[in-house]
Amino acid sequence: MTAPRKLSRALVACLVATVAVSLAVSRSDRATTRADDTIQHEALFDEASADELEIYDTDREHWSFTPLARPAVPMPADLKDARGAIDCFIAERLAKRDLEPLPEADRVTLIRRLSFDLVGLPPTPDEVDAFVADDSPDAYERLVDRLLASPHYGQRWGQHWLDLARFAETDGFEHDKLRPEAWRYRDWVIDALNADLPYDRFVALQLAGDEVAPDDPQSAIATAFCLSGPDMPDINSQEERRQNLLTEMTATVGSVFMALQVGCAQCHDHKYDPVSQADFYRLRTIFEPAVQVEANKSVFVLHEDSAATKPGHLLVRGDWRRPGAEVKPAFPRILNVHGDQVPPPPEGAATTRRRTALANWLIEDDHPLTSRVMANRVWQHHFGAGLCRTTSDFGIAGEEPSHPELLDWLASDLVNRGWSLKRLHGRIVASAAYRRASRVNRTGLSDDDLAESQAHMAHLLEADPANRSLGRFPRQRLEGEAVRDAMLAAAGALNTRMGGPGIMPPLPKELLETVLADHWKVTPDPAEHDRRSIYVFARRNLRLPILEVFDRPDANASCPRRNRSTTAVQSLLMVNSDFSLTAARKLAGAVLAGSPNDANEQVRLVFRRALSREPEDDERMAAVAFLADQTQLLKDEGRDAGSLARPDPMPDASGESLDVHEAAALVDLCLAVLNSSEFLYVD
Repeated sequence: MTAPRKLSRALVACLVATVAVSLAVSRSDRATTRADDTIQHEALFDEASADELEIYDTDREHWSFTPLARPAVPMPADLKDARGAIDCFIAERLAKRDLEPLPEADRVTLIRRLSFDLVGLPPTPDEVDAFVADDSPDAYERLVDRLLASPHYGQRWGQHWLDLARFAETDGFEHDKLRPEAWRYRDWVIDALNADLPYDRFVALQLAGDEVAPDDPQSAIATAFCLSGPDMPDINSQEERRQNLLTEMTATVGSVFMALQVGCAQCHDHKYDPVSQADFYRLRTIFEPAVQVEANKSVFVLHEDSAATKPGHLLVRGDWRRPGAEVKPAFPRILNVHGDQVPPPPEGAATTRRRTALANWLIEDDHPLTSRVMANRVWQHHFGAGLCRTTSDFGIAGEEPSHPELLDWLASDLVNRGWSLKRLHGRIVASAAYRRASRVNRTGLSDDDLAESQAHMAHLLEADPANRSLGRFPRQRLEGEAVRDAMLAAAGALNTRMGGPGIMPPLPKELLETVLADHWKVTPDPAEHDRRSIYVFARRNLRLPILEVFDRPDANASCPRRNRSTTAVQSLLMVNSDFSLTAARKLAGAVLAGSPNDANEQVRLVFRRALSREPEDDERMAAVAFLADQTQLLKDEGRDAGSLARPDPMPDASGESLDVHEAAALVDLCLAVLNSSEFLYVD
């Protein structure tokens, strides 16, 4: 008797996906066959003409719609490297798959990883030396605290939030008009994160800062989140413009704060999730009184006049010219387990206070999504992928989390610890899972130990190629902003001044010729050109080349996770651009200032400044040989000093001028190291 054939993984995955879609699209059938399971909401939603499906108990059984509760921490048998509750959850998953995690990474790797993660910059050589030499039990924890207290923390994590907020300093579309005050929202985000503004307050101010703190102008600036998307101020119909803003804003609020794609229901009931078209327009009606438009004038913050409040309407097929049934402001039914209502405004109130009601509902301690979504986003930026990898879609079409109990524990912990994001960061980076190596460290290993470690790594890669069990730390490429900032930092050229309007560094002539004359006016002060990338002017229709090729989003839609492409254009830019060459020249100048005559020491300084580590012996010898060969090559070419890329500045050594060819060879070495994979990736 022959054994039955096993189904291929691809076929099994296809069958599972087919069943999932079939279950999702059968909601209309269940409306007639499972009426006994209906939860009625007639008291809240009595718009009979807004025909919609009911919400069932089974709809609320989806993992992300269940009430948030703090799960018990498991106690698996093997907890030898556990450093807290996070590791207990992860160890349980590893044990189920019979996987042994990699050991802790070395200290140089850890400080580089932490520095880029928390502040977006490489550690200085002195910082590396101090951490490596610190043998106190709390050395790692004190390093984490120092980085979280740095003003660079807000700049690093502010960029992550600005991606979600689709932030730019222009309107987009054909004319891409300037938004003169937009930079104030960017600065508000950075300041709020640096101050560790509790996340519940962070949410409330961006939805209703003008209502929550009417006497604080900074709080009103926070509402720019809602209006940061693209806009067309010169459109003929200003009513169409207002309607478009409302629809886009509502979809963004749903995806960013709830990871629910409510925008899919603007034209019809959601195809998969239990969100009706009426649900979408009830949510949208909360914002209607706060969106005011004026022809040829960019919008910036929400501004509400309760006296001008009009009824909200469902738009037939999403067409603003076809208002349908009148709808009252309300929260999405699938999440509104307590039946909370949007109350009428108090007598004499200056605004409807609908947005305040929405904010208060979102930040209820047991809200099923708000804290889950943010805990997952923070995890994503530390590990490269969220526990749920579809970070802005927790619905039926999204992925289920790899560690659902861990996600709920983190979300509960965020709430219980005062919604502090810095405390959440501290929890995550303190874990053994975060401290693990990403690859085999050959240093100090015998041949037998090295072979065993490589076999262990090979098994992890084969058994869990996507690293969903977190047996190793995922190697990650830097974003464009971190690449640019790291090049400036390594070269000693980074201008750390904070705040203010966006700056415009020089663009390549070929690119500048493609834009209107007033769209990119180079900032007059050259020192400003080397500020952190978050302060580079954010134009929707034009991005700094190094940011564009390394996948900076265009800000036309909320971006929960950036693409990580690998293209020839990236290599060409890193090798050939004026910016790369300038950074290499400045790095060479800084190296020569520290060691003008010793090639071995020069190589060592290049590695320490650019890669945060000492070169291996074979690397040092190869680099020294390169310097000698490249020097001779430049001499043989007979090139004069004026045609060579020389260090900046070009110092003197012992009163005698340096050989210009040797100096130019050092620039070439610096450029090569800045182009290395190790510079662009973090282990």
